[in-house]
Amino acid sequence: VQLQASGGGLVQAGGSLRLSCAASGRTFSSYIMGWFRQAPGKEREFVAAISWTARTTYYVDSVKDRFTISRDNAKNTVDLQMNSLKPEDTAVYYCAGTLDYTNYRNFRSYTYWGQGTLVTVSS
Repeated sequence: VQLQASGGGLVQAGGSLRLSCAASGRTFSSYIMGWFRQAPGKEREFVAAISWTARTTYYVDSVKDRFTISRDNAKNTVDLQMNSLKPEDTAVYYCAGTLDYTNYRNFRSYTYWGQGTLVTVSS
């Protein structure tokens, strides 16, 4: 599976961005897909994940009620809608895929990674 993330940019606090991750590979629909972010000097952080059926989603507490993860297995895409953005959301955002349904919050369990897209939120 190859992943290509896009949609990052510069936005003012309170604004919105939508990140998209396009996947290639016939087994995309088998993977739990996640979004992670990494700010300068910090470890990569779990943001959100979605099960292969899209019935179950998971979020880090700091983005609950602001971010929404979704996927379209027919189009091989997974999106992250980010609303009410805050300066502390500034980071490089990565999409990733894993078959490990028990450790989806741990970036080390993910096998496939996109190249990252920069999100900058100004105050």
